[in-house]
Amino acid sequence: MSQLIPLKPTEVADRIAECGATLVDIREPDEFRRRHVPGALSRPLSAFEAAGLKVEPAREVIFTCKSGMRTAANCALLANAVGGPALVLEGGVDAWAAAGLPVTDDKTQPIEIMRQVQLVVGGLVLAGVVLGWLVHPAFFGLSAFVGVGLAYAGATGFCGMARLLALAPWNRATRG
Repeated sequence: MSQLIPLKPTEVADRIAECGATLVDIREPDEFRRRHVPGALSRPLSAFEAAGLKVEPAREVIFTCKSGMRTAANCALLANAVGGPALVLEGGVDAWAAAGLPVTDDKTQPIEIMRQVQLVVGGLVLAGVVLGWLVHPAFFGLSAFVGVGLAYAGATGFCGMARLLALAPWNRATRG
């Protein structure tokens, strides 16, 4: 028996409206604040991983993320949290919005930390390559330094760039 049962956005909307199902969003708080399904509960995946969080609802629980990739990749963890197969919103919040269902978008919130990291890292690598070609080959070292940082982050789970960006003024104003 599969540990994951995907549900179309309209099926999820029907279950919420008719049966009082609970939609649980497993993205991190900064992602949730920027965009989510109204009424969804924020329960970051990191809390499930760190504490072995259990969800013991009085009603059905359906998990979601941005695109469905995180729920699919973590179906065993989510199934364990509910003590049975994990019901998931197929395609995540993106599919929910594409189906014309309501989403809460708060563009005043900063973009997600990991997207900020991707933008900065991409810019630094590009700058290192361009400056290496146009100014001096030593600038290729910038791209190499960033590559080492990415490899370290992937191997250890610690991303120094994300920690630094979290301290930026635009990110401090909305934490809470």
